[in-house]
Amino acid sequence: MAQSILVFDFGANEEAAQQAKHKVEAWKQGFRLGNKMLLKFEREGSTAPGDEKTAVAEAEEAEQTDSPKSGTAKQGKKPGAKAGSKSGSNPKTKATSEAESKEEPAAANARVRLFLRLDFSDHEKLSHQRWLDRIPTEEPFKSASAETIRPGNPEFPKTAERFEALE
Repeated sequence: MAQSILVFDFGANEEAAQQAKHKVEAWKQGFRLGNKMLLKFEREGSTAPGDEKTAVAEAEEAEQTDSPKSGTAKQGKKPGAKAGSKSGSNPKTKATSEAESKEEPAAANARVRLFLRLDFSDHEKLSHQRWLDRIPTEEPFKSASAETIRPGNPEFPKTAERFEALE
């Protein structure tokens, strides 16, 4: 397999990193690349990655505890699709916005690195090389410092392991 990992360091520019993500998703869909391009983010900053997970977990717990209460209160009334969806959406929206507000200050100070793995089969070497040449020249990627890591590079095993560890 012809495999390479492109590492883009966006610094604290979260907006450019999100634009890059959307660009890659558009390519995947438009060119039917499927899993030939995999994208993962690494955020380094004031909070540890576990803190973000706990904020999301707390939001989900709040959502779960609020939803059954609103569902039991509506049981005595006539079931209606609109009424049920309204009562269920308020706690979810509130919990989601709380989780986003907890993560925003942390994301503002974080250093964002984007890992993009190109995984083409051996007979697609030309496509692989064309994507390696194209991606760093596109707009959201131009502003980031780029590094291409190929299987022959001594850093490749360490970077591939780090890529797999990211979510």
